[in-house]
Amino acid sequence: MDGGDGRRSPDDAEAPRGVDLARRALEQARAAAKERGVAVGRGGASPRRGAPRTPRSSRRRWSGPGADDRDPQTFASLAAGLVRSRGWSEEIAAGAVLGRWNSLVGADIADHAQPESLVGGELVVRAESTAWASQLRTLQRQILAKIAAGVGHGVVTKLTVRGPAAPSWKHGERTVRGRGPRDTYG
Repeated sequence: MDGGDGRRSPDDAEAPRGVDLARRALEQARAAAKERGVAVGRGGASPRRGAPRTPRSSRRRWSGPGADDRDPQTFASLAAGLVRSRGWSEEIAAGAVLGRWNSLVGADIADHAQPESLVGGELVVRAESTAWASQLRTLQRQILAKIAAGVGHGVVTKLTVRGPAAPSWKHGERTVRGRGPRDTYG
């Protein structure tokens, strides 16, 4: 260190700094690799032992102007590659339909109908009343077109519209067969 007069102590002159420290670390790493039996050259450890080496003139040592696997990737492309490799495409598409329901079909339809499931291309939608269920059945082609435009073709191939879930009128052990109560429940 400095004693205030600009001179260094003898201890500081012997301590490696910067480049010298990096060289020493590299030499130690090469020695450790030699002990393990890994061939070490200028390019580093060879990933394929015993494989014929390509001449240096034909190998690319830099990324260059073209795209390369070593170039930085966007998060979206990495996530898309992961989805493709794991086979999650159908689940992701189903999540997009169910999660973006309001923006796909519009606020008017979304206020009166909610998606229940999307399995094998069949979307099941529960309407809040029988009148809305009938209306959605007549708008089925337009709804399928809106969904296809929003998330892609082939994600939803069939639309099943169900009316509201009616309450059970069975109370007790005995029941009488018949048509039961008639009401639209909404």
